[in-house]
Amino acid sequence: MNSSIRSKQTILIGAIVLLVAFLFTRDIKGLVKPTEENGKMPANGQMAGAAEASTSSALNIETSSTAAKNVINKNLATDITALENTYKGANGAEKIELAKQLAQKWDDVEQITPSALYLEIVAQSEPSAKSWLAAGNQFIKAFESTQDSLAQPALLQKANISYKNALEKDSTNIEAKTGLGVTIVNGLGAPMQGIAMLLEVVAKEPKNLKANMNLGLFSIKSGQFDKAIPRFKTVIAEKPTPEAYFYLGTALENLGRNKEAVDAYLASKKLAANPTLSSFIDKKVAELKNKN
Repeated sequence: MNSSIRSKQTILIGAIVLLVAFLFTRDIKGLVKPTEENGKMPANGQMAGAAEASTSSALNIETSSTAAKNVINKNLATDITALENTYKGANGAEKIELAKQLAQKWDDVEQITPSALYLEIVAQSEPSAKSWLAAGNQFIKAFESTQDSLAQPALLQKANISYKNALEKDSTNIEAKTGLGVTIVNGLGAPMQGIAMLLEVVAKEPKNLKANMNLGLFSIKSGQFDKAIPRFKTVIAEKPTPEAYFYLGTALENLGRNKEAVDAYLASKKLAANPTLSSFIDKKVAELKNKN
């Protein structure tokens, strides 16, 4: 009995180690959701409290814009600065139009956080399910792509609020309900509440990519690898991505289905065509083949 328990613990630890290791070797954004230091899921409400405390200090347009300009082309940064200066001096409809332009400009150069903050301003001025959904989607995208531990909970909180506002405008909006469920699963409340929302989504839309992906991720994090597999296979059937194949491989590996895991990892490698990921997967594949 004790041996069986230790075996299951070893398998779960193996999954966590794999995910954490890949977090530090990846160039592809958003493959691993932020968790506590040891890879465990945050306690109920823990991230929510952290987010409320850090939202105002960790996120504002000025600091986000300054940081983003440090990593983009100098000429593009100069153009954005000029547009921002015009924005600061504008009023009314003109100011909102400039905010929309700035959100797009930042998105074009893959600086998601300042883009999301400008979309939030647009939604506050022109509140609708559509505008709040756009802000929420951009905040969750920023959350998934950043490794800034201070910004992560703040971005998640803003996404959560945006999706709630979208649902207030349209309670039937499936995309907003999916997004809200994702924020809850990632720490803003009891995880099972978020799971229930995502299950509602897939009951109505069985092939919903975001809901299936996040249900699969939660299954991996909670050690329910058998439940993760059909989720990732659904995503792959609709839209094959390196992320979905990578996590499918993770689930298969931790069920001892090594040959299938190798196939999934190699598919991830092929789709990503990323040197860092390729090196990581080559080592993982060699390790799995040696076990056969």
